[in-house]
Amino acid sequence: MTEKHDGDIQEHDEYLDKHAVAEVKIVTGDETFNQAMLKEPPRPFSSAALLLYAFSLVGFFCSTTNGYDGSLFGTLLANKAFTGFFNVQDVGIWTGIVTSMYQIGSVVAIPFIGPAIDTFGRKFGMFIAAFIIVLGVIIQGTCIHTASVGQFMGGRFLLGFGVGIIGSAGPIYVVEISHPAHRGVVTGLYNVFWPVGAIVASGAARGGLNYVGNTSWLIPLWLQIMFPGLIVLLVWFLPESPRWLYVHGKQEKAKATLAKFHGNGNPESEWIKLQLWEYEAHLEMNGADKRWWDYRAVFKNRASLYRLMSNCLVSLFGQWAGNGVVSYFLVGFLVTAGVTDSITQNNLAVGMNAVQIIFAALGACFVDRLGRRKMLIGVNAACCLCWIGVTIACSQAAMTGSKSASAATVAMVYIFQVCYSFGWTPMQALYPVEVLSFEMRAKGMAFSNLFVSIGGLVNQFGFPVALQNIAWKTYIVFCVWCAVQTIIIYFLIPETKNRTLEELDAIFNSPNPRKASTEKKKLELDANANIVHFQVVGNDGTERSVL
Repeated sequence: MTEKHDGDIQEHDEYLDKHAVAEVKIVTGDETFNQAMLKEPPRPFSSAALLLYAFSLVGFFCSTTNGYDGSLFGTLLANKAFTGFFNVQDVGIWTGIVTSMYQIGSVVAIPFIGPAIDTFGRKFGMFIAAFIIVLGVIIQGTCIHTASVGQFMGGRFLLGFGVGIIGSAGPIYVVEISHPAHRGVVTGLYNVFWPVGAIVASGAARGGLNYVGNTSWLIPLWLQIMFPGLIVLLVWFLPESPRWLYVHGKQEKAKATLAKFHGNGNPESEWIKLQLWEYEAHLEMNGADKRWWDYRAVFKNRASLYRLMSNCLVSLFGQWAGNGVVSYFLVGFLVTAGVTDSITQNNLAVGMNAVQIIFAALGACFVDRLGRRKMLIGVNAACCLCWIGVTIACSQAAMTGSKSASAATVAMVYIFQVCYSFGWTPMQALYPVEVLSFEMRAKGMAFSNLFVSIGGLVNQFGFPVALQNIAWKTYIVFCVWCAVQTIIIYFLIPETKNRTLEELDAIFNSPNPRKASTEKKKLELDANANIVHFQVVGNDGTERSVL
């Protein structure tokens, strides 16, 4: 008996030693995500990771395609041959109509976004959208032979239709193929390629001014085919989203994809076990994503509605912070500041896009360090202050004709672009996608596209008319609205960092998602980084045990 008793004591002591608390950590986000980070730190420059970045780059071209047109039309309005050919001005209602055909096309595309991305896979969604854009460019460019404004409008409509789909397919693919630990930075970089497209368009438009006649605007117009053409060719070399494979009965292929690219070839990787367990627990095998007509997943419960609200608010607010003014109506904006030379206007456009790329890339590197909420709150507050400066400087330029006031206006616009690029540009693709569950992701992004289009249409119809009638006083609206956006985001928008996409279910199923998302976890870990016990640390500092 004594020997047995001594053996039981020894076994018990060994158990305690094995599970003794070796370390305590305070973390944000989900405890299982943080455990995987501790037990198997991701390798950002492994061969598998580099391949994932290359695949994501093709997805980034979806953003580049959008950015090219977003900047192109604003710079074409500075081209006298272009405005003469189509008989438009750089401000006024005609500018709004010409510009808005692109947005109208993207609105019409909304019912087709979910089916295009869900039915045959994320890759096919990118392909069909890029193919439609290529057709739009061809129709748009060949109008030079018919002198048909209607044909040009038709081409722009197709461009908008294709971009409406590709603008959802691209970020969905990138967010779903990315390693969970790198999702924030990689998907944040997606929208950095919007200004890459913009600077290519601005540079092409600037170079076109060296030619006379219609050639000066046809060159940048035809170059618009480059990025969607690359997508059409390269998309077939990409792996499919493992989530899409899993819910379409291809679990072994999904596991192989995860093992190869997220586990560096190890099927027993902590990251693979975590994601496969979550796929089984959270993904609907016969969900509404299988039926093109079924939108019930978007509205089925309070959590889904909160997800949709977060998605739509961030999508809309990104349009109404004032960047649409800079991208689409830069020429009219500069005229109100006293900058009327077309060469100078184009040079400023190129320079602004370069600034946007640098600071958007920098901002993407901070989305996981600072968190989504802090960046969104901070950027809206900063944009509010910038618009106050723009309003003051522009009013002085308009009333006194002062060159120093004009220079101050341009400087404030550049500062605004720095702030917007750092905080808003990475968030516009990342946040709306990751707050949606898989079942509602493609159809939910259709609503994101709707709100982006609503914001764009208001900008394109309202801003040129306001600029024509009340000039610099238009900017007061942005001062007030950016402050309103800051307050709404503070009270409603949840944090999403340090969680896998499936782990966000716990946040949105809670009574107060915003509050739940900002709570910290106190983890007690053994020597092997296994969680022995953890407590939730509330925003008021109180602790409550969970495990």
